[in-house]
Amino acid sequence: MAETPSSDDDRWMRLALSLGRRGLGRCWPNPSVGCVIVKDGRVVGRGWTQPGGRPHAEAQALAQAKARARGATAYVTLEPCAHQGQTPPCASALVDAGLVRVVTAVSDPDPRVDGGGHAILRAAGMALTTGVRETQARRSHAGFFSKVTRGRPMVTLKLATTLDGRIATATGESKWITGPEARRAGYALRARHDAVLIGAETARADDPTLTVRDLGIAHQPVRVVVSRDLNVPFPSKLTATAHVAPLWIMHGAQALKDRREMFEAAGAKLFACQSNTEGLDPASVVRGLADAGLTRVYCEGGGSLGAALMRAGLVDDIVLFTAGAAIGAEGRAGLGNLSLSALADAPRCTLLEQRRVGKDLMSHWSRQP
Repeated sequence: MAETPSSDDDRWMRLALSLGRRGLGRCWPNPSVGCVIVKDGRVVGRGWTQPGGRPHAEAQALAQAKARARGATAYVTLEPCAHQGQTPPCASALVDAGLVRVVTAVSDPDPRVDGGGHAILRAAGMALTTGVRETQARRSHAGFFSKVTRGRPMVTLKLATTLDGRIATATGESKWITGPEARRAGYALRARHDAVLIGAETARADDPTLTVRDLGIAHQPVRVVVSRDLNVPFPSKLTATAHVAPLWIMHGAQALKDRREMFEAAGAKLFACQSNTEGLDPASVVRGLADAGLTRVYCEGGGSLGAALMRAGLVDDIVLFTAGAAIGAEGRAGLGNLSLSALADAPRCTLLEQRRVGKDLMSHWSRQP
């Protein structure tokens, strides 16, 4: 029988969750797990999933704890794996290290685990407590869970608008609606996702790099452009930096062969997706990204792509940066056409967080109930 969590369990699991978040955006296709090993009220080992998904958090923590792990308690944000992969099962490693108790936040829905890790621990006679800070753990592992259970990555839509919901003037001027602090916060969000996603319209209008900068972070997310006809600039800042940050382009079957070869020669990786009457099918795009291993995707627009994802029910979170300015009806809307005929059909969100960032306001909304 599982033990009842204590205040200490809550304390150490909060630490494990904070460690696990350090790996977000860097360990796909694996989940970003945190692990803390505690003995006599002191941390003797800690770890989080390393870049590329290996080593796992438990292996990192056990390597640090060494012999001190015997008789200790491990706090893990996700059920330890139960399958033999590139490394032995983490559940077996915890047993072999002589721990006497394991506390987990949430079960792993991966069919290769799905209760098997907990079963290994129970079979070894180890005390087991589950469900500690489960809600927070589900948020941390939302991308991995989405890929496993829905066959697509978690999608976060980022919008930077004026008070009246505009992202640019009528002439297309948009630099800069929000201030430098908001842009830095946006870079940090890029770093915590596996990929940054834009449409061809944004690629043509802004010629962006989509990299993380000004934060002292060397790691770069995958840059993804959605363009049915490969109608994006060449050369561009994206192709010029393909050697330092991965560039993926999602295109339709009708994209010209010479265009495909040109982008591939520049270092881009191309993915053929299904089309519909409006362009590329959003569901086909996100399935392709999941098949390539991505679990967390950060969409920076533009308005047409964001609306297409919203219409298809593929947006999980929305991060909105609001500037204290107004442009008016002649400005460009933050979202394109959602094809709504009744207010009752409007997508509804739950506010998770709201805070001031420089002179702007950042709001984090969830589409989940």
